[in-house]
Amino acid sequence: MKPPSSLQTSEFDSSDEEPIEDEQTPIQISWLPLSRVNCSQFLGLCALPGCKFKDIRRNIQKDTEELKNYGIQDIFVFCTRGELSKYRVPNLLNLYQQHGIITHHHPIPDGGTPDIASCCEIMEALAVCLKNNRKTLIHCYGGIGRSCLGKK
Repeated sequence: MKPPSSLQTSEFDSSDEEPIEDEQTPIQISWLPLSRVNCSQFLGLCALPGCKFKDIRRNIQKDTEELKNYGIQDIFVFCTRGELSKYRVPNLLNLYQQHGIITHHHPIPDGGTPDIASCCEIMEALAVCLKNNRKTLIHCYGGIGRSCLGKK
């Protein structure tokens, strides 16, 4: 016997019923030095700004403002549009653009890897940003999964 639909849960239930205050801590960015590849720049890595899923409650406006205040000029986003909706930031790409941040959207399904052509495209775009001394950040959902594909 199935429980009433009001009692069923799914992976997309992220506690709509209980209002939880947004996280007040600043968004954490890890800065990866690129000196090993003869680049004086640092590459930022972080979790999904504004994410609201399970026990995570980020504030999208606050996180985006913080990224702008850090001087981030380019962001590489590896989440799919479906994931952006799932994690309750469906308008994140537009919000970045409204803040003057150039957005490079290269959706990679969670647990997947880009094909070689996509990987080369991402790496070339990233190299252009870094060569032009642009403060650049990459993120997926959690911050180290797909975001670290280019790290090796």
